Amino acid sequence: MAAAASSLVRRAAAAASRGLLHARAFASGGGGETAKRVLVPVAAGTEPIEAAATADVLNRAGARVTVATADPAGDDGLVVEAAYGVKLVADGRVADLEGEAFDLIALPGGMPGSVNLRDCKALEKMVKNHADNGGLYGAICAAPAVTLAYWGMLKGLKATCYPSFMEKFTAEVIPVNSRVVVDRNAVTSQGPGTAIEFALALVERLYGKEKMEEVAGPLYVHPQHGVEYTIEELNSVEWKCSDTPQVLVPVANGSEEMEAINLIDVLRRAGVNVTVASVEEKLQIVTRRHKFNLIADMMLDEASEMQFDLIVMPGGLQGAQKFASTKKLVDLLKKQAESNKPYGAICASPAHVLEPHGLLKGKKATAFPPMSHLLTDQSACDQRVVVDGNLITSQAPGTATEFSLAIVEKLLGGDKAISIAKELIFM
Repeated sequence: MAAAASSLVRRAAAAASRGLLHARAFASGGGGETAKRVLVPVAAGTEPIEAAATADVLNRAGARVTVATADPAGDDGLVVEAAYGVKLVADGRVADLEGEAFDLIALPGGMPGSVNLRDCKALEKMVKNHADNGGLYGAICAAPAVTLAYWGMLKGLKATCYPSFMEKFTAEVIPVNSRVVVDRNAVTSQGPGTAIEFALALVERLYGKEKMEEVAGPLYVHPQHGVEYTIEELNSVEWKCSDTPQVLVPVANGSEEMEAINLIDVLRRAGVNVTVASVEEKLQIVTRRHKFNLIADMMLDEASEMQFDLIVMPGGLQGAQKFASTKKLVDLLKKQAESNKPYGAICASPAHVLEPHGLLKGKKATAFPPMSHLLTDQSACDQRVVVDGNLITSQAPGTATEFSLAIVEKLLGGDKAISIAKELIFM
């Protein structure tokens, strides 16, 4: 049967109100459940928000997630150049996993990523054998139409995909214009803006409603997906920037992957020149939840010689703590603030980087709700995104897309932000 995405969102939003409790439950290990094995195949051109959200959310549920490249073996080893210049390092190769059993195989979308997954014969064989044995499988964005339907794996099933790809469904598929559709063992979804909903639907099928709500709580998912995002803006000022805005996104081991990749993906979609800089000793960093290796564009030392219209940090407690102890980054942030140039942070970073270094003084801000008590002024902490002059802050992975869209709006205008939101299927 087709799942009602709005029902899932309502339950997830209710869980968010209990986020602190669930965050503690997750930190304690979530009980002694047997880890489910999940395969997330990726390829050149894969949509990184969809891959990251699927891996991250399922990992939060306790699944053992393997990100495997479907690309042919080459000189780059396990490096995958996903869409929008995001470079990932896979755990292994699909071709080396034949014969291994998984509880779920979930395909991210993106173009030409979905075509590259489709053309991987080893992956096609694995998914078909998995489905024949009653296994749960899913796909999002272009992948339901371009990959699963092409393989004949949606025959007689209700399914959805990225709206402009609906016409590519074969005649045997029953198309449904819904954010998430569940029919028998197939779960399909529409795009980057539905990726968390898709991942939570997979968690619910693998582990049940209670686990889904436990995972959803600390994400602080949007209570009403598909509607226009809102920003709490105080002391409104114009963000002056170059014709092509220049944005620095620092990353560290332990950075929250959904937040970092949302920033990179959404801003680059909008035409912003995003520089991803590692504050570690090498370009490759390991993000918070998954062995999700992200390769930065350059080291912070090199980036510090450049001029940026905005410096914005993802969260993740370990990553935020590294940012806070990186003098060069803190100096860049202070210089940015003193020059009345925009800067921002999400999740743990407002509380663990901006607050202790005096970068929230006299400002309204928000942060990851269980950490909001660390802010001197907590009066705006119930807001998902807060803009106060040249400062922008946000709460959690579930607010990362709104955070990124708010930045697009401030840099490039409301019309551009709405256009990108619709492209993402966020609204």
